[in-house]
Amino acid sequence: MERWRGRVALVTGASVGIGAAVARALVQHGMKVVGCARNVDKIEKLAAECQSAGYSGTLIPYKCDLCNEEEILSMFSAIKTLHQGVDVCINNAGLAHNEPLLSGRTDGWRNMIDVNILALAICTREAYQSMKERHVDDGHIININSMGGHRMVPSADEHFYCATKYAVTAVTEGLRQELREAKTHIRATCISPGIVETEFAFRHHNSDPERAAAVYESIKCLKAEDIASAVTYVLSAPAHVQVSPQQTHALPSIS
Repeated sequence: MERWRGRVALVTGASVGIGAAVARALVQHGMKVVGCARNVDKIEKLAAECQSAGYSGTLIPYKCDLCNEEEILSMFSAIKTLHQGVDVCINNAGLAHNEPLLSGRTDGWRNMIDVNILALAICTREAYQSMKERHVDDGHIININSMGGHRMVPSADEHFYCATKYAVTAVTEGLRQELREAKTHIRATCISPGIVETEFAFRHHNSDPERAAAVYESIKCLKAEDIASAVTYVLSAPAHVQVSPQQTHALPSIS
C-alpha cells in the first residue's frame, strides 16, 4: 500500500458499514479519502476518530446525493479543484428495497437502479476521466458488489436488488474490457461479499427489525472490516496484476 500514500481515493456510501470501514483502512494507509454520503455527520465523526488515532492519511467528508447526477459531477469538480483528482474510486454505495417483481413499486425499483447502477457508472466514468486527463495510468476502480450479483436469492424481496447487482457484475467486466481496449493499466475489480453484518438488513427490512436481526443471527457473518481487508489486498497487488471477478491474471504489456 506504500505507493498509494498521499494519493486520493473516493469512497461512496462512507457513513456506515463497509464504506466506513474501507475509508478508515485507506486513511490508516496514508491516503487522502473523500468519503461521500447524503448525511456526513457520521463521516465527520469518523474523520475526527482517524485524526485522534494518528493515522497518516486524512478523511474528507463530502455531502452528495448519488441519485442526482449534478451533485456527483459537482463532487468530482470539487475534488479536482481541491485535490487534483481521483486515483482510486471505491463504488460502495448500494441499497435494497422490499419490492418484488410481481408487486413492487416502480419508485423503489428506480431508486435501486439510480444508486446501485447509474451512480456507480457515473462515478466510474468521472473517475476514469479524472485519471486520463492527469495521465494517471495506475489508478484503480473497485466495485463493491454482492453474491447476489452472481446467483439469484430465493426470496422475492431480493429479486430486483439481485438484478441490479447482476448489472454491477456486467458493468465491471465491460469496464475491464474497455480499459484494456484503451491500452491503459488502470485496473477494475469487483468484490462480491456474502452476508456482511452492517446496518444494511435493518434498512432493507426497516418495518421488521426482528426479521433484520434474524438475517445476521442465522450464520456467522462477515464483518465490514473483512471487506476493507479485501479492498486493501486488491490495491496492494503488484502493478502488473489485476484481481478480477473471474480470475487473477497479469495485465497485458503495452508498447
